[in-house]
Amino acid sequence: MIRPVTRFARYAWFVLAFNLAVILWGAVVRATGSGAGCGSHWPLCNGEVLPSAVKASTVIEFAHRATSGIALLLVVGLVVGSRRVFAKGHPARLWAALSMAFILSEAAVGAGLVLFELVADNQSMARALFMATHLVNTFFLIGVLALTAHFAAGAPRVALAGRGKDAAFFAAALLAVLLVGSSGAVAALGDTLFPAQSLEHALAQDLSPTAHVLIRLRLLHPTLAVATALGILALCAWAGPRNPGRLAAILAGLTLAQTLLGGMNVVLLAPIPLQLAHLLLADFVWMALVLLAAATLRDPATAVVSAAA
Repeated sequence: MIRPVTRFARYAWFVLAFNLAVILWGAVVRATGSGAGCGSHWPLCNGEVLPSAVKASTVIEFAHRATSGIALLLVVGLVVGSRRVFAKGHPARLWAALSMAFILSEAAVGAGLVLFELVADNQSMARALFMATHLVNTFFLIGVLALTAHFAAGAPRVALAGRGKDAAFFAAALLAVLLVGSSGAVAALGDTLFPAQSLEHALAQDLSPTAHVLIRLRLLHPTLAVATALGILALCAWAGPRNPGRLAAILAGLTLAQTLLGGMNVVLLAPIPLQLAHLLLADFVWMALVLLAAATLRDPATAVVSAAA
């Protein structure tokens, strides 16, 4: 018989995987301009519980809302399950509770995009700021979900006492990835609203002093991405010998693949399948960095609190 702890850890990884799928479908909503598929209504869709319209944009947007609702219920199950399986004080309980907070704020940001009509062809900076906020919150959500599964699987606690310099290295790397992700969300919005006909056209748009601010901001993303990639590779070289597993090597490989994919996105003018792959790899880079930080800052002298019966 599978032990409750093992069952919970598997469930936690499943919840993470489901949320990744919901996040990718959200990118489809943005890339296809389907954010207004349910009008300015939330949580109803065009004023209906089940939309009667069969437009593609409505189907795409409603599917995202429905799967987001399922994701919320799965996280509720994660919180309840963590309290039934693990004893008070176990780190999995803390991270599961935080996942509830971040999925609720994720829903709030999504609702704000709809209710303030920051969807479809809206070109305002308010929309760009909402998109950047959405990305940051998404990263926090998948980060805490990954940590929930990580500690549920029996990983040792994190100990920061006397390790301020190590913690600072990882904090700087995490902040850099958040900035890259935020700029990427704005760049993706610019690509959607102002599609280029060719690479030459895209470069002319980026360099034009009269171009919309969302176009000019696109140049910021690759610059930050390359600088951050170099920093992460250096961090992996430093952290690798301090970890018994292969997390550092995995993170380095993901970072190189993401950098290559980002270049392809620029050259090929960001087709939707490539945008989705780029976003998925960004999520994997973020999760690998979070888990590498937890593994590097582990306390080998302290055992994880025993699970409750």
